[in-house]
Amino acid sequence: MELKLAFPQDSPPLSIISAAKIAGVLLIIDPTLASGSVPTLHFSSGDFIHGVNTILRYIARAASLSSFYGQDDIQAAHVDQWLEYAPLILSGSEFEAACLFLDGYLASRTFLVGYGLSIADIVVWSNLTGTGQRWESLRRSKKYQSLVRWFNSVAADYADALDEVTSAYVGKRGIGKSPAPSLKEKVPGLKENTSGHEIDLPGAKVGEVCVRFAPEPSGYLHIGHAKAALLNKYFAERYKGRLIVRFDDTNPSKESNEFVENVLKDIETLGVKYDVVTYTSDNFPKLMEMAESLIKQGKAYVDDTPKEQMRSERMDGVESKRRNSTVEENLSLWKEMVNGTKRGTECCVRGKLDMQDPNKSLRDPVYYRCNPDPHHRVGSKYKVYPTYDFACPFVDALEGVTHALRSSEYHDRNAQYYRILQDMGLRRVEIYEFSRLNMVYTVLSKRKLLWFVQNNMVEDWTDARFPTVQGIVRRGLKIEALIQFILEQGASKNLNLMEWDKLWTINKKIVDPVCGRHTAVLKDKRVLLTLTNGPEEPFVRILPRHKKHEGAGKKATTFANRIWLEYADASVVSVGEEVTLMDWGNAIIREIKTDDGTVTQLVGELHLEGSVKMTKLKLTWLSDIEDLVSLSLVDFDYLINKKKLEEDEDFLDNLNPCTRREALALGDPNMRNVKKGEVIQLERKGYYRCDVPFIRSSKPIMLFAIPDGRQKSTSIGA
Repeated sequence: MELKLAFPQDSPPLSIISAAKIAGVLLIIDPTLASGSVPTLHFSSGDFIHGVNTILRYIARAASLSSFYGQDDIQAAHVDQWLEYAPLILSGSEFEAACLFLDGYLASRTFLVGYGLSIADIVVWSNLTGTGQRWESLRRSKKYQSLVRWFNSVAADYADALDEVTSAYVGKRGIGKSPAPSLKEKVPGLKENTSGHEIDLPGAKVGEVCVRFAPEPSGYLHIGHAKAALLNKYFAERYKGRLIVRFDDTNPSKESNEFVENVLKDIETLGVKYDVVTYTSDNFPKLMEMAESLIKQGKAYVDDTPKEQMRSERMDGVESKRRNSTVEENLSLWKEMVNGTKRGTECCVRGKLDMQDPNKSLRDPVYYRCNPDPHHRVGSKYKVYPTYDFACPFVDALEGVTHALRSSEYHDRNAQYYRILQDMGLRRVEIYEFSRLNMVYTVLSKRKLLWFVQNNMVEDWTDARFPTVQGIVRRGLKIEALIQFILEQGASKNLNLMEWDKLWTINKKIVDPVCGRHTAVLKDKRVLLTLTNGPEEPFVRILPRHKKHEGAGKKATTFANRIWLEYADASVVSVGEEVTLMDWGNAIIREIKTDDGTVTQLVGELHLEGSVKMTKLKLTWLSDIEDLVSLSLVDFDYLINKKKLEEDEDFLDNLNPCTRREALALGDPNMRNVKKGEVIQLERKGYYRCDVPFIRSSKPIMLFAIPDGRQKSTSIGA
């Protein structure tokens, strides 16, 4: 049967031509299709098939090689996977990461699928070859020995066919690269980075990375935790690896199931997909065994030095009097600790590291301490609990974590982390640092945030003034804005004090194009305008809630001869002035009534034929009708009044005395339909999120003002 392969001249399908040559399938080449067209295989019968992978599957089935499409159904499925993935992982910015993955995959394999050459090998080989100089430079560098061995083996075994194809279609710039499927089919985690802020993990291999997000369940997640969670998500997806969410629940005095549940809720809100949830407490028995083992090896000891004295001795490099106790003495005191006796509660376990090290984190840190409080998961089973410094490296190694992301505030403790792993005899886990996210006028310490909650300075952890995920979402921040804000910073190690305005500016760009528009006037600051030639009876028009976004829906606007204006507007108009009533037309002010200098009423007449381009004032208004709804407009300010607190400053000395302002208003009747959580714009007032929707006429709808990045006087933070 005569077969004709048609394709664009600027994009020859190298994998199809190579596979046909090796399979002995004779093709008539027709490089006359328009640029961007899909390769097509024409049969002499008049039939034809489209697409690189469809044609490759046909050639594989027509080939005399028994392994060309796998030797069973399972192998055929693996071949199909390679057909889909190869053009993706070997193109764009992920090229070297893909080579790393392939190098590891081929370390113990001769072929990609099974024990013979398949079109999977041809597709990957062709895509490497198709990159031209890019692959050749890596090939000569001897960086990927297993991948190069496999590539050279295929090239040598089928030299006649492949040399002919490459010499005909591949130049130094790799013109003959196989066309990749559409972007919609891209493999998750190997998408091309278009932000210009691509980040790499040292020594990471595609398919072998495991990262963990390890919050302590002692509060809700805040914006700083969000950065850590999203960076872990980024690396897990980028390297097609695993992401563990691990609760570091080693301090029962501060932790609760409420915090666990809400942290998981926050993680879901952030869109972080994880592989498994674990708890450090699941490993308490193994951690206790490790502590006892280190005591027996002389790498740890039990110390009863009083807390303040111990702190002073560590600062001065003075060894504890208990540092050289015998193993028997240490084990005896350890038993007292485990049993929670009075003597045991006077002790702690310390690592025997180096009391003279300039890095004070290595000066015999505490590994275990007693705590009689019940644990939120295991109750009163244990009387001793590991410190974060002891538990973290142990569980990281145990769970297979390859890269531990930590904020740069822990930099001085990195040496301690590695030393503890070494003493435990566990494999090395690479630490990757990123800068802690600091925001102006904001404290992120959970201890300080807890103070605000316990002292009723805020409603709870979800208060709109709080920098918690739930707080800022309640204030009106879209998660897409938070993700964009954090990923724009990347994994920089530079310490930055970030402005809230930048985040709110991003948020505005997201909400403005889609949120519905409504009208409101302040209840105590409104003035009645009587239109002498207005409609005798009120009438209704159906208008769009957003003039440029149909998806926002419609609203019913009532037009009447008595309308309410904001006092701020009424106080600046003058007799004879023509103004524009938004969504209606022009009107001329004929009379201004005052009482002791205060404007109390306006009289005017409609002038709908007037040009809106000629008026200076464009006024929002509401008809004086019974259906107007009551609103409570709430605005917030920072909880502290200093942009940046220094280390020696107490946040209690910098509390903002007024952080919440509330004003009653009247809104258009359509606002009865605004849902809880919905973001709207009140014309000429700003953006608001509905915190309490319409329930009954006597209870106002509560709207929280959303900063737009320009309002310096109102913002969020703690």
